[in-house]
Amino acid sequence: MPTPRQETLLGRHCAHARYVWNLAVEQQSWWRPGRGYAPGYCAQATQLTEARAEHRWLADGSQMVQQQALRDFAQAMTNYFAGTHHKPKWRKEARDDGFRIVAVRPGHIRRLSRRTGEVWIPKVGWVRFRWSRAVPAAKSYRVTLDRAGRWHVAFAVVPEPVPAPGTSEIVGVDRGVAVAAALSTGELLHCPGLRSAERARLRRLQRKLAHARKGSNRRARVKTAIARLKCREGDRRKDWVEKTSTGLAGRFGVIRVEDLHIRGMTRSARGTIARPGRGVRQKAGLNRGILASGWGVLVRRLEDKAPGRVEKVSPAYTSQQCSACGHVAAGSRKSQALFRCGACGYTGNADVNAARNIAAGHAVTARGRSPSGGRMNREPQPLPLTA
Repeated sequence: MPTPRQETLLGRHCAHARYVWNLAVEQQSWWRPGRGYAPGYCAQATQLTEARAEHRWLADGSQMVQQQALRDFAQAMTNYFAGTHHKPKWRKEARDDGFRIVAVRPGHIRRLSRRTGEVWIPKVGWVRFRWSRAVPAAKSYRVTLDRAGRWHVAFAVVPEPVPAPGTSEIVGVDRGVAVAAALSTGELLHCPGLRSAERARLRRLQRKLAHARKGSNRRARVKTAIARLKCREGDRRKDWVEKTSTGLAGRFGVIRVEDLHIRGMTRSARGTIARPGRGVRQKAGLNRGILASGWGVLVRRLEDKAPGRVEKVSPAYTSQQCSACGHVAAGSRKSQALFRCGACGYTGNADVNAARNIAAGHAVTARGRSPSGGRMNREPQPLPLTA
């Protein structure tokens, strides 16, 4: 909850951190095989000291903020070379605003009341924030600005995992669009989104944005209003993911999910000018539904809260296999919600049936075999026609 003057100073810190980060990205973009090594953190820190001595506007900012931007970039490159993250990209104003403060002492955080606290930020002073949860003994914290104009402070600490229930009970989680998460126990979990009135208001604002002149104050106000609705939807999704992942980690000993490549599943179908895609609007709607259901963040938070207890199962034929007899047929799934086995007559919810297959670890290969080598009952499929 910064004051207007503090908002200006915080925005200046964000601009300095973004500027230093983008310079590091530009230096890395010039690297080519055979040109030698790109400058690392130590070389870039020396260059930063020289730049601060030459440019007064850069020296007026916090050296800690600027150095930590270089350290964050160095860590990002390490993660990229390790294959765990994508290559660092340019940061844009009003989209990737934030900075990190390290060497935090106990006296830099103090509590004023039950709901209010203060944190010391270099060259800004004491900034009040809402005490929404217990503040840990952190060595660093990050200040960010979202698209809705809200300032956030997050204290960096690795939380303890959720204690296991002490049982060997296994649950399967089938992720979908109509039903965000279906459990093998029969529970159907829905991820909350925008209400009908909020979706109607979002459509009106998007039409206003299409007619607003670029660079005008009206366009800026409309963009802020849209960002607030989007942030509200994201907050609800994050809250649902946290509560759902905590509940699953505390109730079950082993959690099995499908091993899905979400980035590939949500790739655009537009194609190219020479080879345009088909069903582009339908695919775009499916992509929005997948992303709004929080597939990826749910599994990531489960792995954080239940380390070593999350298993990924191949998704092959889990929605076509009967969980009662093992018969596999594409026609058994009559609709999005109805599954009726053509062999044994089992009838139930299609998502729950898939979740039970996931819980049992039954992933059928293209030849109708389970990973253990057993033969599954599978209807003969016609051979594809080839040119």
